Amino acid sequence: MRQQEEMELENIDLMEYVNIAWRHRWQIIIPTVVLAVLAGIVSFLLPKVWEVDAIIIPSKFLTQNQQGEFKQVLVVEPKQIAGQISQGSYNSLIGAELNIEDRIFPKINAENLRDTNLVRVSVREKDPQKGKQILLALFNHLKSDFDRKIDVEINNINNQIEQTKNRILDLELGIESQNIEKETTKREIEAEKNKLVIVEKRISDVQEEMKSVKTRVAELDDLQRKTLSEKREGAETLGLLLYSNEVQQNLRYMNSLEDKISIDRENIENLTFSIKSKEQHLLQIDNQISQIKNTLNDAKNEITLFEQKKNRIDYTQLIKGPTPSFSPVAPKKKQNILIGGFIGFCLSFGIILFRDNLGKRKKKD
Repeated sequence: MRQQEEMELENIDLMEYVNIAWRHRWQIIIPTVVLAVLAGIVSFLLPKVWEVDAIIIPSKFLTQNQQGEFKQVLVVEPKQIAGQISQGSYNSLIGAELNIEDRIFPKINAENLRDTNLVRVSVREKDPQKGKQILLALFNHLKSDFDRKIDVEINNINNQIEQTKNRILDLELGIESQNIEKETTKREIEAEKNKLVIVEKRISDVQEEMKSVKTRVAELDDLQRKTLSEKREGAETLGLLLYSNEVQQNLRYMNSLEDKISIDRENIENLTFSIKSKEQHLLQIDNQISQIKNTLNDAKNEITLFEQKKNRIDYTQLIKGPTPSFSPVAPKKKQNILIGGFIGFCLSFGIILFRDNLGKRKKKD
């Protein structure tokens, strides 16, 4: 019941307002139209303002994490750049460069475009050409600041490339040194193998000589036994003496030959051991050369990665150059006319309601 009464009161009040507005319609319409026309005239008289905007992408480079993966990193986060620009960090520098006083310097707006690394900057200016100059000056200062950090990164990469190249030269010299040592060792092995052949041939010759000496000793023994069997006294004593001297000489000769063989066999053992040692050394040299080559390939791959990293460094760029809007963004004539008309309507209607309520009170009094 109470809600119904409240609804009836609201309907009565609303109808009363409508009646008041209708009775004083010309007093409302005329001020509304007048203020709307005045707002339109002012809008036409105000100077036109253009919006000039540009899109910037900051410098970026590659960095390597602990897993060896490369990731692209921005020098400065886009949101931070937008914040610095919006706070006017570059206004003084640009104003001094373009001879614009601080009090009339236009506000530069900046925003990080959503889900991108792009920064949109804009300025509203009566002269579009001046707006372009302001944004170009801003871009040049940003580029100077950000690219300075990129130059430091490039210098670091160039230093790493230079150090790696020096290391490659040292490795190549090491390979060359190992190859020289390898060739020298091969020649030494070949020489010792030739010596081994000579010594083995000499042993073979000495053994043949020993066989002939043994044969000679055996013949002397046979002659000695034959002489003893004939029982010739004078000849027996002389023959035994001669045979004995010759046998002793041959035996001494055989001993000297055996000594030579013993020495040569010892030489063979030494030469064989030396050849095996040098062959093992050759294997070690080959392993060292293989390791150095692997290290050399790794170093060359590092240079390739450094070059790729350097090639993928991007300086600060203008994705979209300073461009004025197709039409002025201010003053907004239609909007101003509507606002002026709305204000006129509210003021006139408010004054009429006030006068009506004031009249009712006087009647009651």
